[in-house]
Amino acid sequence: MTLRSRVLILVSALVVLAGVAAASVLHASARADRLDQARPGGPRIASGRLTLTGGGPRVVFRNMAWGPHRDELVSAPAADPSGPRTASGVKCLRFYAASGTGVCLRAVHGPVQDTYRAVILDAHLKERAHYDVPGIPSRARVSPSGRFAAWTAFVGGDSYAGTAFSTRAAIVDTRTGRLTPTLEAYRIVKDGRPYRAADVNFWGVTFAADDRTFYATMATRGSTYLVRGDLRARTLTTLHPNVECPSLSPDGTRIAYKKRVKGAPEEAPWHLYVLNLSTGRETALAEHRSVDDQLVWRDNRTLVYALPGDYGADLYTVRADGTGTTHRLTTAAVSPAYVGRDVPG
Repeated sequence: MTLRSRVLILVSALVVLAGVAAASVLHASARADRLDQARPGGPRIASGRLTLTGGGPRVVFRNMAWGPHRDELVSAPAADPSGPRTASGVKCLRFYAASGTGVCLRAVHGPVQDTYRAVILDAHLKERAHYDVPGIPSRARVSPSGRFAAWTAFVGGDSYAGTAFSTRAAIVDTRTGRLTPTLEAYRIVKDGRPYRAADVNFWGVTFAADDRTFYATMATRGSTYLVRGDLRARTLTTLHPNVECPSLSPDGTRIAYKKRVKGAPEEAPWHLYVLNLSTGRETALAEHRSVDDQLVWRDNRTLVYALPGDYGADLYTVRADGTGTTHRLTTAAVSPAYVGRDVPG
């Protein structure tokens, strides 16, 4: 092959690569333009003032509808969550709030790759503090008093995890700023005995009303457990097997969670249950689809959760006693929090 032929081949290859790159950029740009344009028939959304206190019972969530307010926190009346939405301009991947304090997990876009941050918000959605998050955000919670916030992230690089992801669950005292970057720093009591293992993972924190007790999922050696945490003693005690993403009821008596069930497809393994903390009795809920979410208690009788939808996710409700049927609450929404009244997280 002559030098001229080699040069022509190289030039042709560069032209092809340049064309592919240009096409990719144009495709990404076109897709972004489509996401910024509202679809006909979608929810009505308008910019406005959004606060986490006062104004009557409302539900605040991440808006998933296409248009200029996609990924922003929006609010709607708790009695009419599918009605018009008020957009805040604040974007979050995951969100939760209680007693005028919010936690917003968001992406920080960099020139090479995105990083992630947990932002503590005041009642007017202004930043009070922020903390680095070591991976992709997954769960977020705030204690009923607003004093503590927690988040979970998927992370890579743990030697025991191989090519799979592991998790980090963090808790911060929003008054003092004291951060516990991982619950792995706590002492574990399993089946009444101290427990240590290299593969321990935690996720899905939910807080009790006493500003001391919390619950979470612990995974180790292929099994998951509900654990009760003590913020003062810095301990974690196993309570019940096969519990993921717990959510404590407002009255503090029950845990709603997703549970892996035998015979379910590998890609859709979870069913929803409620555990009575006093009796240990499990109640299967009327939702028969697999749900990969940390449920939210709307009140002591009703649970709210997300399932995949046309815009990414829709919110559904189901009764906590196992009766009734499921209902779609609103479309194009995820990460709900009920504000304007005291609802423990």
